[in-house]
Amino acid sequence: MLRLTALVISIGLADSLNPTTILPALYLAAGPKPRREVSEFAMAVFVVYLAGGLLIALGPGQLLLSLVPRPDAEDRYVLELIAGAAMIAAGVFVWGYRDRLAQREVPAPNPDRRSSAVLGAVITAVELPTAFPYFAAIAAIVGSGVGVPRQAALLLLFNIFFVLPLVGIAATLTFAGDRAQQLLTAGRRRLEAHWPALIAGLALLAGVFVMLLGATGFGGLRHGSFPRFLRHFRKLLHP
Repeated sequence: MLRLTALVISIGLADSLNPTTILPALYLAAGPKPRREVSEFAMAVFVVYLAGGLLIALGPGQLLLSLVPRPDAEDRYVLELIAGAAMIAAGVFVWGYRDRLAQREVPAPNPDRRSSAVLGAVITAVELPTAFPYFAAIAAIVGSGVGVPRQAALLLLFNIFFVLPLVGIAATLTFAGDRAQQLLTAGRRRLEAHWPALIAGLALLAGVFVMLLGATGFGGLRHGSFPRFLRHFRKLLHP
């Protein structure tokens, strides 16, 4: 359970630096009611993302799990290695295109058009079908074999870490006083200029961490770790 918790937290932190949620929150922080709007936005993102994850995990996820053999511990080590490698590959890809991606403008929200809660819900609902790190975490949770209450708790934990940057923005507005707007404006400009490099770096770190989890799992086996890895890898490819 500790391994799975660490994996969920690492992916949640990597997924949390999402410009499509952080930048709108930073723009809302400059609005007429910044703390209220950012808090409502963060809560909407949290609720919609969590609800979407629960629907996937407890619906199609459980159905798929009932149709295929439940993976054993060694199979999960292989899945951890594959997930880590995929995150590293994604980080390398984003890093390679960081300059081009940084030139793309993320559209600023118009707070006068809709409430911040509706804005957060709409943005999250639109982003959910392409939330590949979230899907990786859901797959790891569903395939772990833990009960439904623990699966729900792990999804809750993922989403707590996912909204940490939004909570940080709200906390800055609450505790930084007169310097809050200056700090958040500077942070928004830096994020707009460097978000691809930031995301790439965090994806690489998270990928290395997840791969280490899988590698240490196989390293804890008594004999023949590498042959056993190959055998279970082939088993996952050709069940």
